[in-house]
Amino acid sequence: MIKQLLAAAAAVLALQSGAWADETIKLGVVNIDTGPYAVSGAYVNDGANFAVESLNAQGGALGRKYELFIQNHEGKPASAIEAAKKLVEDKGVSFFTGLNPSGTSLAIESKMPGLNALFIDATAASNDLTGKNCTPNYFRIGVTDGMQVNAFVDLAKQSGIKSWDLMMGDIAVGHDSAKLFTAAAQANGVSIGKTLFAPITAPDLGSYIAQLINKPAEGLFMYYPSSGGIALIKQQAPFKLFEKYKTVLSQSMVNEILIGAHGDASVGLWSAQSYFWALPGDVNAAFVKSFEERYKRKPTYIDADSYLAFQLVHQAILKAGTTDVSAVRAALSGLKATTLVGDVEMRAADHQLLRPLIVVQATKAGEGKGEITMRSTLPREEIQPSISPDCKM
Repeated sequence: MIKQLLAAAAAVLALQSGAWADETIKLGVVNIDTGPYAVSGAYVNDGANFAVESLNAQGGALGRKYELFIQNHEGKPASAIEAAKKLVEDKGVSFFTGLNPSGTSLAIESKMPGLNALFIDATAASNDLTGKNCTPNYFRIGVTDGMQVNAFVDLAKQSGIKSWDLMMGDIAVGHDSAKLFTAAAQANGVSIGKTLFAPITAPDLGSYIAQLINKPAEGLFMYYPSSGGIALIKQQAPFKLFEKYKTVLSQSMVNEILIGAHGDASVGLWSAQSYFWALPGDVNAAFVKSFEERYKRKPTYIDADSYLAFQLVHQAILKAGTTDVSAVRAALSGLKATTLVGDVEMRAADHQLLRPLIVVQATKAGEGKGEITMRSTLPREEIQPSISPDCKM
């Protein structure tokens, strides 16, 4: 009788083991398909899909394959929360990334304590996400506005310019960046002239351009992202606004995704971003080669960060030896890895990935055309943000 019971129990365990092996590890993307940020949505999806394809080609993790679910929304905080809930509660997703400005990421993050999942943010930059609003189930692999401003402050010092105007999007990151840049400039004896904030959906930016042209400072620092940035760059061209300044620094405006829409109107503008395909290193070279074979184009920084999010989740799953969310969270916290952007560390204190930044510039690529050229790499030690005392995990 005992032998029969043991045999039956073994059979049940074998069936459960087989079912567990067949079950996929569910990953998700919260994406925006309307409004000014939608231009970047396809790149998030491509990076995530490529990560899943690559990981599955290597055998997946723990004897299981990965499966990707994409949930689109209209780019508002309420719709972002609903999209995240659908992924977790309806699709069974345990780990998700996505395309999010800081407002929608802050909304999702506020709900993470009630969701049995991890949000690995690839795009939102507000310091508050890993500061006063930090939560255990939120991780950021993208750069913070503080990291970007540190890079721009470094560029501003190199320029030797002693006065700056600011043109910023009227959103959380725009205000954060303006505050940080102003504080750093004034601490170094540099003056701030005009500081303008405009809605990123404003159709006509003429009044803002007119204010900047009137007695401009020596340098201009801008944060006006996505399609809004394209509009600003095009609308300033007849007035030759950028030519009024010795140096123009542009946060989230000049990159390989947007440059095609600029013509040559952004040539000369400087920026800093999380990734560029020309980064040195064998890991990145292999990534670029295989990505280009798959998509017939070079990977953008958004492709790379979306891909990186799931690569780090994979490393944490292997380290944990399970897909249990709490165990993977513990494994991801403090994780160190060699990646396509070099050696990185997920800082345990605030769940911010410590990584380098890439300095780029828009350069001429023929009549009426521009391209992005990599100028230098800033080591993570130079630009990493300090740990906010407001972050209480």
